[in-house]
Amino acid sequence: MKNKVTGLLVMDVDSTLIQEEVIDLLGEEAGIGEQVAQITEKAMRGEIDFEGALRERVSLLNGLPTTVFDKVLARVHFTPGAEKLIHDLKEKGFKIGVVSGGFHEIVDILAEQVGLDYVQANRLEVENGILTGQVVGEIVTKDVKKNNLLKWAKENGLGIENTVAMGDGANDLPMIEAAGVGIAFNAKPIVREQAPYQINEPDLYKAMKVIEDKM
Repeated sequence: MKNKVTGLLVMDVDSTLIQEEVIDLLGEEAGIGEQVAQITEKAMRGEIDFEGALRERVSLLNGLPTTVFDKVLARVHFTPGAEKLIHDLKEKGFKIGVVSGGFHEIVDILAEQVGLDYVQANRLEVENGILTGQVVGEIVTKDVKKNNLLKWAKENGLGIENTVAMGDGANDLPMIEAAGVGIAFNAKPIVREQAPYQINEPDLYKAMKVIEDKM
């Protein structure tokens, strides 16, 4: 008999599931770290359009070899409490998904390491082992994040009250506001102001208390 799904947690990846911003690390490897980081910061604060900002940053990565992914992966760290939170929620019957403005090339490996159920991210175009500076397919915007939360909840027969969404940037706000429990995690001011709940220390396991109190 299939185990009953009791809830769904959907998280952002960069600066939530992991401590770093992968696009910024890619920029550093390309020698343009500061330039990329400045665009990232503006996008996360909601000052500029996320899709435009992503395309602009990715264009700056044109010419990087795909070996850069291994270098970046070696610099990525799960946020303290992340692995325990995922494990303990799965024990309670939760499904766990991530929706990332980052890239499948990194996120898929992280997802496998911690046993995530769902992954949605962007994909970088590669030709002959070299990044072209383009993104392939649909870009993960704020609406895509929210829509995946709703889709995955429906697939598991869950009402919105049985969902949790957590992230740090402006593009996470629609899913945070749509979820039964929406949490701003070490978030930008605009997100802290609008999210129903907030965690302002770098420990993802703090989300467990919020989830247990509210669900």
